[in-house]
Amino acid sequence: MIEVKSPAWWRATLALCLGSMLVFINLYAPQPLLPDLRESYQVSTLMIGLVMSLATLTLAASLLIYGPLSDAIGRGGIMRLSLLGAALVTLMLAWAPNIDSLLVLRAVQGLALGGLPAVAIAWMGDEFEPAAIAPAVGLYIAANTLGGIGGRVLGGSIGDWQSPDIAFMCIGVITLAGVVVFWRLLPPVTSFRPQSFRVSRAAGSLAGHLRNPLLLGAYLVGGLNFLVFINQYSYMTFRLADAPFHLDAHWLGLLFLTYLGGTLGSSLSARVASRLSATGNMIAGIVIMMIGTAITLLPVLAWIVVGLTISAFGFFLCHATASGWVGRQATQARGSASALYLVFYYLGASLGPLWMEPFWLWTRWPGIALGSCLVLLITLGLAIWLGIRQARPTGLATGCTTEVER
Repeated sequence: MIEVKSPAWWRATLALCLGSMLVFINLYAPQPLLPDLRESYQVSTLMIGLVMSLATLTLAASLLIYGPLSDAIGRGGIMRLSLLGAALVTLMLAWAPNIDSLLVLRAVQGLALGGLPAVAIAWMGDEFEPAAIAPAVGLYIAANTLGGIGGRVLGGSIGDWQSPDIAFMCIGVITLAGVVVFWRLLPPVTSFRPQSFRVSRAAGSLAGHLRNPLLLGAYLVGGLNFLVFINQYSYMTFRLADAPFHLDAHWLGLLFLTYLGGTLGSSLSARVASRLSATGNMIAGIVIMMIGTAITLLPVLAWIVVGLTISAFGFFLCHATASGWVGRQATQARGSASALYLVFYYLGASLGPLWMEPFWLWTRWPGIALGSCLVLLITLGLAIWLGIRQARPTGLATGCTTEVER
């Protein structure tokens, strides 16, 4: 097993962080371009939002395949091929002739992107000693935020300077170069023990995880929080592209530098967890998200940036804790357990516009803030319930520990 802070730990963590960045660069690059794409194709806000929603929806669906499959055939090959496929699809986006083909390619890209996030944390659970997992997960989630920032800044800057087509082409080339580095950097596995793949076994593992209240609660917290977080950013681009702000794609891309608050939150999650319980971490993160959302109601760009930064810190503090919680609560079929968390996570992002759009049409940003806080009240209640439930070491479902998470 790989020990914390050893050379092998740093090499493996760096490889997984690089892979994570590449996934989220490709997933989120179109987001600052949404107002321009809406104008170009003369479609509605809800329709152009499918550029993001379809990719996250198919990514979520793919996790149900990659997770159980990785328990049978291993995780390294899945991650490598997944990144390669995503890079090739990004290059194809540059030649999409119309909105229909763009949406189809984004759906295919979501299927390709799911391979790495489905199994990366499970790879850590196989190869790292227990004490090495939490700090690695924190850095891995921090890399998620850096990838999200990088994709949006690159997409917005190149798209504003040239065009969305050139942005996709440049990002595809960057991704291919990163795949070569990832391919060589990821260490060979030493502790993985394959299980023969059977549909009945995979379905049984997934059903067992869903019957585990400590896992199901974390799944709902992650999915509902992400519903709020990612769609706040999408609707914020529409808010800031209109009067009185009139920001172009370049500045909308730079807006996502507020994700650096999330980078800090995720990287500090393990340290904060040493002072609070894991559920205390989740509760703190959700409350911070609500505070950040309230600040964005102020009609001043500087305060909007502050509010988004605070919200990002709270979201990723909670997300890093919840995803690590799943990896530790599941003592078997970890690939399936981690994948199922991400299914809920990305399903929340995909369904978010259906929840948010009526609030947006009702009263624009104040409506988005209200819709967000209603969902966050639900996740706050779930996090409190998880803390109460975990404190009672009664009959838990298969694949779960009874040890209090600290």
